[in-house]
Amino acid sequence: MKSCVGDVMTARVVSVRKTASFKEMIVLMRKFRVSAFPVIDDAGRVIGVVSQADMLNKEADLATGAGPLSGILRFRDHDKAAGVTAAELMTAPPLTVSPTTPLTEAARLMRDRRVKRLPVTNATGHLIGIISRADVLSVFARPDADIHREAAEEATAESFLEDSRLFGVTVHDGIVTVTGPPQSDQAGHDLIEAIRHIDGVVAVRDELSYPGKVR
Repeated sequence: MKSCVGDVMTARVVSVRKTASFKEMIVLMRKFRVSAFPVIDDAGRVIGVVSQADMLNKEADLATGAGPLSGILRFRDHDKAAGVTAAELMTAPPLTVSPTTPLTEAARLMRDRRVKRLPVTNATGHLIGIISRADVLSVFARPDADIHREAAEEATAESFLEDSRLFGVTVHDGIVTVTGPPQSDQAGHDLIEAIRHIDGVVAVRDELSYPGKVR
């Protein structure tokens, strides 16, 4: 079964209310060694995210001054530079995921939106956890033996192979090497693709003996 956000997320989250002050957030960042906070309303629903990047605008604005170079900062960054509360500094609406979101989807969102973490919310929008890039990548720490077992089960369960007795799979550091005669070229390609999507697989080396392969 594919891993979901709920399998690896951190349930204990340092969050702030929308009224949290700039200085309060700086103190919390240093205390808990975090670089961003989900911002919640009075009901505990996530309404935004404040990161160090959002807060850095204040220092950058001071360094730029009121001269011509101030135009380098975008209007939105100027607004954030003047902010003194979480509500004024946060990025909203927040990009969130649910506990059932596949890890592959969470990874895609982090990559495409260039964020380091995602708040995890339930069906009502309440904060229940947070997932970081490190959490997503933790799936690659899965033991080779577990990957080997699932790869072998995948091949035999879907009958991709002409003769499962000739099937061979080895796993080293998450790299899967597959040998044996598939029923057809398409069956072989499908098998490789299925193994590629197994949790923890770093890469697949396709050494199958395809029926249509020129010898």
